This record gives sequence, C-alpha cells and structure tokens, in this order.
Amino acid sequence: MTHATPATPLPPLTTLAAGLDSGDTAWLLAATAMVLLMTPGLALFYGGMVRTKSVLNMLMMSFVSIALVTVVWLLAGYSLVYGPDAFGGLIGGLGHAGMAGIAPGSVHGSVPTLLFATFQLTFAIVTAALISGAIADRAKFGAWLVFVPVWTLLVYVPVAHWVWGPGGWILSDLKALDFAGGMPVEIVSGASGLALCLVLGPRLGFKKDSMRPHNLPMVVMGAGLLWFGWFGFNAGSALGANGLAAAAFLNTLAAGCTGLLGWLFVEQKRDGHPTTLGAASGAVAGLVAITPSCGAVGLVGALVVGLAAGVLCSYAVGWKFRLNYDDSLDVVGVHLVGGVVGTLLIGLFATAGMTGGARGLLYGGGLGQLGRQSAGVLAVAVYAFAVTYGIGKGIDRLTGFRADEEHEQQGLDLTVHAESAYDHGVLGHGAPLSASVLQKVKP
Repeated sequence: MTHATPATPLPPLTTLAAGLDSGDTAWLLAATAMVLLMTPGLALFYGGMVRTKSVLNMLMMSFVSIALVTVVWLLAGYSLVYGPDAFGGLIGGLGHAGMAGIAPGSVHGSVPTLLFATFQLTFAIVTAALISGAIADRAKFGAWLVFVPVWTLLVYVPVAHWVWGPGGWILSDLKALDFAGGMPVEIVSGASGLALCLVLGPRLGFKKDSMRPHNLPMVVMGAGLLWFGWFGFNAGSALGANGLAAAAFLNTLAAGCTGLLGWLFVEQKRDGHPTTLGAASGAVAGLVAITPSCGAVGLVGALVVGLAAGVLCSYAVGWKFRLNYDDSLDVVGVHLVGGVVGTLLIGLFATAGMTGGARGLLYGGGLGQLGRQSAGVLAVAVYAFAVTYGIGKGIDRLTGFRADEEHEQQGLDLTVHAESAYDHGVLGHGAPLSASVLQKVKP
C-alpha cells in the first residue's frame, strides 16, 4: 500500500502588518459593531419617547444619519479630523479624502487604519443622531437630510480635530482631557440641539398638551442597547485589549448604575414615585458623564461622576419649561449637562494612575486641570451652538426647517412617510395603507 505525499501547506491568506496586534484588532472590531448598534438603540429610545403619530419619523431620523454621515466621513470627514493640521490648526487637511493612501496594511497604533477610521465613524454617526431628539415631532425630514451632512462637516469634524486630531489644540496645547467624547459627542450634540430648538420653536401644544412617552418598554429596550454599546464606545477608545480598556469598561458600568440611582432618588424625593422613564434617563445621564472621564478617574471617581450626573440632569430636564425652549426628548438636559458634568469632574477626580500624569484637585493636582477642562467645555459649547444656529437658520430660510402646522398635527409618520407604526394594514400583512388614509397625505 502506498501513502499519498503530504500536501504542501498553503501560505496564509494574509500576514500581520508590522506593529499590528491581532488581539487589539479583534477587540476594536467588536467595539466598532457595538458603537454602531448604539444608533438603532437610540432610535428605539427616542421612538418610545415620542407620541404615536411620529414614531417612524423619529426612527428614520436616526437610521438615515447612519447613511449620511458615513458618506461624508469616508469622502472627507476622516481626513479633516485626523489629517495634519491645516488652516492654522483649526482642521486637518484632505490628504486622505476618499480614504486615499490608506491600504489594508496601513496601521494606526496596533490596529488597521481602516478599522480605526470606521470606529471613529460610528462616533460621528451617533452624535448627529442625538440631535434629532431635541427637535422631535416638528422638523421637516427633507431639511434633516440637508442638515446632517452640512453639520457634520462644519461642527463635528472641526471639534473632533481639536480634541483628537494630531496637533489638535484642545488636547495638545490646552492639555484638556477627554477620553471618549465628552466634548465632541455629548457637549456638541447638546449645544447643537439647543440651537435647533431655538431655530424651530416649540411644538404645538408645548406646556399645554400631554406629551408623555407612548411606549416605555421600547424606551427601556433602547436604553439597554445604548448601555451595551457604550462599553464599546468607552472601552474601545483605549484602542486595545488592555488594562485601560478594562478600567474604562468598569467605570462605564459603575457610572451608569449610580446615574440611574441618583435620578430615581430625586424622583422619589421630589415627586413621590420613581419612574421607568427616570431609570432609563438616569442610566443614560451617568453614561454620558463618564464618557470623557472613564479613562481619567478611578472607580470612586466614576461612582461620583455617575451620581452627580443622575441628580443634576434630573433637575436640568425641567429647565425647558422655565426658559421656554422645547427640547423634546431632553438632549440639552441629559447630553449637554451630563457632558459638562463629566468633563469638568475630571478636574477634580483625575488620577495619575489613569492618566499617566495629570491629576485632579482632589488628588493633589491643584486647580490647573479644572481650569483647562472648563476652557475646553466653553470653547466647544459656544462654537457648536453658534455654528449650528447659523446652519439651522440658513436651511430654514432656504427650504424651511419646521414642518407645516397641519403635518405636525396629523403626525409626521403619515404626512411625510405615508405609513404608521400602528396601522394594521402596514403591520398586519404588509398591505398598503387604505385610500382614505392616503388622501390625508400631502406630497
């Protein structure tokens, strides 16, 4: 009997590029998918908070942001954020426009550059989608399609370059700390949401009609998906499977929990009953606040950051009724306020063990870091508000940003999308809407 000659082993399909770490790459691949899931999670969170007549429109505003921001990011956004300084350091250049010059073997740190770019893309997507909650129920969908790409290029991209880009002045010159996006994501989305609130004005019936969430289980499901994705958001920002990622992961869990408890404590004391909406909102507030600080504070600091955000944000959401700005789904009260809280508290609770050097006031660092954090917060908030207000006003004058009064009364699901989440013809067997319903829809 003869034996077959052993086959020559095939060469591997790919070889690791110099400096690339397979463990870090595997973790960042997972984290990128987790962060992308945050936008559908946000869609559910927001969709459950609006009234039944605008659920689908709310979902669409988040989902379409994925497509719009992705195209803008790949064509120009990534290059403008992470390219070398241009225009006096205010933004990067266009050397990598259309991802030019970046090959599968290109490495950023210990991960593929293409993966790093995709990970950062998911941050830009969810930031744009967050703003939609401030103008729920009353914004023209067509105007939103124009707003998102323009806003991404003129607001998100410059701020992201200042904080994370090579030579970005907030990180390199000011020395302010922001691990995972308190300034480019949370403060920018909150300040931008406030600007659009003022451009569009309040909803019909604001402070008169009941505008309670129509589906609280949907809200909790969305919050749960956000919390899951936030582990990728924060721990993924370590860009490696390492101890810093583990610390950021634990801090994220801890702050989400104390944020939830802090909000419920305020509700119990103020209103006499803790609510499901409060639990979901408190968890999100804690997660917002720990985003900038998860890589700078220890566990005790994370617990305090989450608690402070849960308490302060629970009061901040009521400011809109006193100041008469209609922040429909509390983007200002949670994301702007929570982002400010988390970014400033780095100046109190930063530890050298986490930052590698910088320390907060309570850990012997003096007032210097708190001052740097405050300057970064002020610059980012003012810039985002001013430029967003200008963009919103420009779109409003060109095409109109506010939905027609009749459309707003009937609901944007029917008048814009010709469908309803609660129409049995749609949900039952995929049958089209009835002719009587379609007659109500205006082109």
